[in-house]
This record gives sequence, C-alpha cells and structure tokens, in this order.
Amino acid sequence: MSEEVLFESERRQNRAEIASFLRTVAEKLETGGDITLRAGEESVTMRPPSRPTFEVKAEREGPSGGPYERSVEFELEWDEDAGDDADGTLEIE
Repeated sequence: MSEEVLFESERRQNRAEIASFLRTVAEKLETGGDITLRAGEESVTMRPPSRPTFEVKAEREGPSGGPYERSVEFELEWDEDAGDDADGTLEIE
C-alpha cells in the first residue's frame, strides 16, 4: 500500500490554539462541510463522508531507557470511492 502525503504541518502551539483548531474541525464534521487545511501556500480541501473511520492512538516512543515522547493522534480515514460503514463506540472522558 502506498501513501501520498497531501498536506503536512507541524508546529508548537498553546493548548487554547489547538483546542480552537479542533473545535473548527468538529464544527465542519458536524455540519457536513468541507475541511480545508492551509499553511502558507499549501492547502488541501477534503470532504469526509458521514461515517468515516475514527482512530485514536496514545503513544510513548523513544530509545530504550528514555527520554520518551508522548503523543495523542486523532485520524479520520475513508475510502475515496466507498460508502459509509460503522463498528464500535469510542468515548472520551
């Protein structure tokens, strides 16, 4: 399986800025709108289906013995030409 990166951005932001970004994405998902990601001259617009696969992953990585880096990843996945499907329930506390 090959992977083509359509857009990538990584930078330090404070928690309030990240929360605002995630709220905007949540609003677009809730209303069925397109999600446009933009950084400088780069941008990509995508329209997730009504039921994409939602993956949440918490990781700790680094060399044996540390120091470690922790991360939380949120990912939406869907087949470009497939219909909707669903399985399972995810909760956040």
